[in-house]
Amino acid sequence: MPPRKQPRSIARELALLSLSQIKTSSDKLEEQDLDSLVLAAIRTLTTEIQDTLETAAAEVKRGSDRLLGTETRANNLNSAKAMVQDALELTQTAINRLGVAVELPEFVQIANSYEVREYALEIIGAVNRQRQEIEQKIEESMVAWQISRLPQIDRNILTIAVAEILFLEIPLKVAINEAVELAKRYSDEEGHRFINGVLRRVSDRLNKSDRSRYSSVASSE
Repeated sequence: MPPRKQPRSIARELALLSLSQIKTSSDKLEEQDLDSLVLAAIRTLTTEIQDTLETAAAEVKRGSDRLLGTETRANNLNSAKAMVQDALELTQTAINRLGVAVELPEFVQIANSYEVREYALEIIGAVNRQRQEIEQKIEESMVAWQISRLPQIDRNILTIAVAEILFLEIPLKVAINEAVELAKRYSDEEGHRFINGVLRRVSDRLNKSDRSRYSSVASSE
């Protein structure tokens, strides 16, 4: 049996999945109840499941068309097999997302619901208020890449981690480790390695004066 998740880990997951759905100003954010956050998270997962299954279906059709529309030559056969394999992997990803959607209400139920809600809202509020500065820090730590080109889930994982480091007084190591765990759950192998690398560079660029400055900003808000 997997270890039970801690409330803050569940809150991070809830914040990650709610970010793209919660469209409200920071001063109204505290009015969000736990049910609305869970619903927003499940809607995000549902959209991802639909998109992934559509992509998988398209890959299956491409592979089938290649098999049926050409003579059976080794290169065409191998290409078709690769497409079908991609489709199977995408379908498995969709199944995994469905499993997360089913588990999410239970995760919240077994944790301290108030603590989960409050920390999820803290994260979302910090991201919404300081997004420009957070994304600037991320951009500065990316090599030959732009944050706007990242998949939305990877972008949100990075913004949450940097928000925690700069404005929520979470230790660098904890924020990075939690972000990598989220990436392993919601991104792919390349994604979680990329996120880990970017956050390590963010960490390297932050000195003690930076952190104290951000901490004083956070405490004054």
